[in-house]
Amino acid sequence: MKCLFVYNPNSGKGKFKKKQDFIVKKLSQKFSVVDVMQTERVGHAKEIAQSACGKYDVLVCAGGDGTLSEVVSGIAEKENRPMIGYLPAGTVNDVAHSLAIPKKLDKALDHIINGKPFAHDIFKAGEHYGIYVCCAGLFTETSYHTNQKDKKRFGKVAYAFHGAKKMFTTKSIPIKLTFEGGEIETSCAMLLISNSRYVASFPVNKKASLQDGFVDIVLVKEKKEIVSPSGIAKVLSMFLRGIGRKAGKDFIKLKLSSFDLETPPDAVINIDGEKAFEGSFHFEVIKEGVQIII
Repeated sequence: MKCLFVYNPNSGKGKFKKKQDFIVKKLSQKFSVVDVMQTERVGHAKEIAQSACGKYDVLVCAGGDGTLSEVVSGIAEKENRPMIGYLPAGTVNDVAHSLAIPKKLDKALDHIINGKPFAHDIFKAGEHYGIYVCCAGLFTETSYHTNQKDKKRFGKVAYAFHGAKKMFTTKSIPIKLTFEGGEIETSCAMLLISNSRYVASFPVNKKASLQDGFVDIVLVKEKKEIVSPSGIAKVLSMFLRGIGRKAGKDFIKLKLSSFDLETPPDAVINIDGEKAFEGSFHFEVIKEGVQIII
């Protein structure tokens, strides 16, 4: 079997560059060929993953959720796409937490060498693919507005600090959600579309299925133009208590496989922790769209 090892040299405080020879030696216990490529810019992992289809059996990627998301985008709906091995080294590593992939390097490598493929759902929002979360509204800009230097120095605290600075100036988002059998029109402090057990390092839904062909949708309702203190409290409560609890009058919860979402043209949509696009989109789940070794 042929393996391509792709890593972000900025993730994990540069540990993968230092450990490259060790990783290749370890992967060589299972794979007859182990090639290596470093990402050089945003979007490069996606390009590398696209070119790996039909050439490699397994693509091992090292980095954070953003790097993994790029790899997923690169192989989504392609023929002869490789299985994914994941070495997590981001600040939160939500996908790794959901799949119980350890952050410790040697243990994560053991999972790839001894593990089995897991068929994981992915999704398409507009023209963009993702694997675990699509969101808009309060706190959703934090993941990509927090600079790399602060993340390396302060870890998750850097996200919390940036989120605190923005939370009293965030506008609510009027939305219209249309799906088979229904339509919802409201204004939201936050829109959360989740295919994950963890989001922003919080266990939002520990019982979530990652391969059932559906996503969980939570609309946190907000009447004010600027998200109110009560709206902030509702969003924080959702993360702290999880989305599995009984929904109150301020929450709308759905489980869907496809829908259309209308938003203002300047509403920023976050996919897997990165700014993806702005405005309305069609959403659909791609059941068991990738195979991840766990």
